[in-house]
Amino acid sequence: MKYVTIIGEKQYEIEIGKEGEVTINGEPRHVDFLNLGPSLYSLITDNLSFQVVVDGESGRYEVLMNGHLYETQVLDERALLMAQRRGGLAGGSGEINSPMPGLIVGVPIEAGQTVEAGQTVVILESMKMQNELKSPVSGVVESVLCEVGQTVDKNAKLAVVKPAEE
Repeated sequence: MKYVTIIGEKQYEIEIGKEGEVTINGEPRHVDFLNLGPSLYSLITDNLSFQVVVDGESGRYEVLMNGHLYETQVLDERALLMAQRRGGLAGGSGEINSPMPGLIVGVPIEAGQTVEAGQTVVILESMKMQNELKSPVSGVVESVLCEVGQTVDKNAKLAVVKPAEE
């Protein structure tokens, strides 16, 4: 089955074959992927091992890997064709939510500040790792809803960035 995965501004064509064979943008890769529990996976590729947390539904996912949070959109061939006919793929909402429970250890932005897509807006410590949560869109920080030292639950809204007018 073929999929298109969008991470930030980049688009990847992924084809999943039998026995862990995956082709990404035409380049074959061997991937060992094991479900360890709800939302937790083990991923081994190119002799590197990763623990991955995946959360989401309806084609939109948050993937936490190696201390970095990636917001992704995954479309199969039919969904991609429909999105293209509608005039393009939908952009991010500008909301930054906690992908897991944790402790806020840094908030390097403030309300009214201009940020770029991919810029760190909150640093969350969870599972003994610091995770940089990044803005999904370029724009102006509308609100910061957390502070350093605060404990937050999964899916807690931490900040909102109003997307820049195009």
